[in-house]
Amino acid sequence: MEFLLSHMAVGLNPSTVELLKRFNRSFPQFYEQFVSSEIQLQNLRLAYQLYKQQKAVIEIKPEGQKSTLYFVYRNQSFLLNDIFGVLAAYGLTIHSLSLYGQIALPMLVFIKLVISRGGHPLTAQTAENVCRALQASLTGDFEVEEMLAVEFNLDAGLEGVETEFYVDPVFHLPALLIEANNQPGLFYKVMNAVWQEDLLVVNANLLVWRGRTRLILYLLGPNENLIPEYLGQKIAEGIRYRLTG
Repeated sequence: MEFLLSHMAVGLNPSTVELLKRFNRSFPQFYEQFVSSEIQLQNLRLAYQLYKQQKAVIEIKPEGQKSTLYFVYRNQSFLLNDIFGVLAAYGLTIHSLSLYGQIALPMLVFIKLVISRGGHPLTAQTAENVCRALQASLTGDFEVEEMLAVEFNLDAGLEGVETEFYVDPVFHLPALLIEANNQPGLFYKVMNAVWQEDLLVVNANLLVWRGRTRLILYLLGPNENLIPEYLGQKIAEGIRYRLTG
């Protein structure tokens, strides 16, 4: 980590480097080791932007044939449910997910999603509408479930669901593996099930391969506590039950 900071210090004043050190302490231990210096600095800047504007940072930018969504806000168990619900309501395809959440105050979460619509980047108008809907979902002015009920049968179970709970030996965090066949509304239904269990996601890995979607979610339990093994197994079974209907 000292090498990373010394490398980053080129062009940064000492106060910024010190601020970054303090900022990084609120993340899980692996954050400094596995997250690039560029992303660490970007997240610090986004946190400052959130502090200045006092509302969620939500930006969508075109990048090649896709668009990139940046979302920063205080982490809460309902957040991913609402975010993926809005994306599903607008018929967007999710190609990759990057999520870094703090485990100490102020408990911010930094999300980067690569998305597209019909194989193309979002138009400026669609991007603006999605950003507005995401902001509205945070205040309860965008009813995600009502919007989705028009497009999806929310009671229908997912196919090929597998779940597994374990404590990651590298990240030292409780982890939940969820795998299912690719199908419409999958991400929303997964995040809705996680929300129902009152879990807080602080890191995520996504793999889509051969018609299957695999999500590994690193979690804190209710009240931001670590999840003991016996409870984790019950949570994995409960989420599998919810997802299979």
